[in-house]
Amino acid sequence: MDRRWSFAADYLKKQESESRLRTLTSVSCCPEPGRIVAGGRELINLASNDYLGLKSDPRLATAAAEAASRWGAGAAGSRLICGNTELHERLESELARFHHCPAALLFSSGYAAGVGIIPALVGRRDRLYLDRLCHASLYDGAILSGASLRRFRHRDTAHLEQLLHKDRDKGGRALVATDTVFSMDGDRAPLSELARICREHSALFLADEAHAVGVLGPEGRGLAAEAGLEADQVLVMGTLGKAFGVAGAYIAAGSEMREYFVNTCRSFIFSTAAPPPVVAAVSAALEIVRTAGDRRKRLARLAQRFRAHLKGLGVDTLDSSSQIVPALVGEVEKTLELAAKLRSEGIFAPAIRPPTVPEGSCRIRFSLSAALTEEDFEHALEAVSRVLA
Repeated sequence: MDRRWSFAADYLKKQESESRLRTLTSVSCCPEPGRIVAGGRELINLASNDYLGLKSDPRLATAAAEAASRWGAGAAGSRLICGNTELHERLESELARFHHCPAALLFSSGYAAGVGIIPALVGRRDRLYLDRLCHASLYDGAILSGASLRRFRHRDTAHLEQLLHKDRDKGGRALVATDTVFSMDGDRAPLSELARICREHSALFLADEAHAVGVLGPEGRGLAAEAGLEADQVLVMGTLGKAFGVAGAYIAAGSEMREYFVNTCRSFIFSTAAPPPVVAAVSAALEIVRTAGDRRKRLARLAQRFRAHLKGLGVDTLDSSSQIVPALVGEVEKTLELAAKLRSEGIFAPAIRPPTVPEGSCRIRFSLSAALTEEDFEHALEAVSRVLA
């Protein structure tokens, strides 16, 4: 190999020697809800973000097929060129009504939303305050923005206030951003207190509801809705590839903010529009999400039972209070060993290692879904007891 490219091989060797090499796992469709086929074996899926079990709902597949037949498989251009269909505009209106706010804007993915929205809100003369455990898309958006970045301790509102107070005489805009449910810990941000702090310090507030929307809050509208926050108090970012079971993301905001993002958000301006079949499937999913109260209640019960079971085994689940339940292990090798043992017991729950989580906090991340049958859930509890006790 030409030595110019040797850095790649060197990096891969180092990652492998430290048990941090990431590889792709090929999975296949499984007709059974809450299951996955990996490595030719059918496993109980405790790693999925399909929280309400909508991914395989035939109503979504029908809507996608009909849209593909009428509109084609792709959008063939960005929204500002020729990719803006009535399907996109209708879905945005539906999402705005869902969130009880004036407007919404679609993005191709949650990552695209995160890396695009933050640079549209703040720049070099501004300040940005992120919870230490915010999603990578928000941190990457922070880097792209060029704003002065302050990281406040996880869910520590007093620390945030200290930072804002220290910067009170500095010019420019201030933006505070947080996940509402943290993807690796499963805990919740103190949104009401954060909103109060932002109001008192004249800071903009962005809440990433990726793991909350569809699952938590009234009608599954997320934790911002549960806290009673309006569009003039918080910008709500949601994803459509988790509880909605499809793909994409959106921002729910005021009408002027929507138009502002259309004109300033580079990940929106320079991306091909979401394919019409995807948009139609999301619209079908949204109708189900509105009335999925029974699924949400069952998911909450499963998560509570699973969390209590782990705690009974002496496993640290951090401050999880959602459908995401981590089992803290610590060391990389031990975490990989436990994940392999779970797989041998028929449970798909991969090991989570740095850099996804901080050093020394490797874990098995269990992600519950309403698609799990009672029989599979009981088997999972038994398997976890044998492996993690």
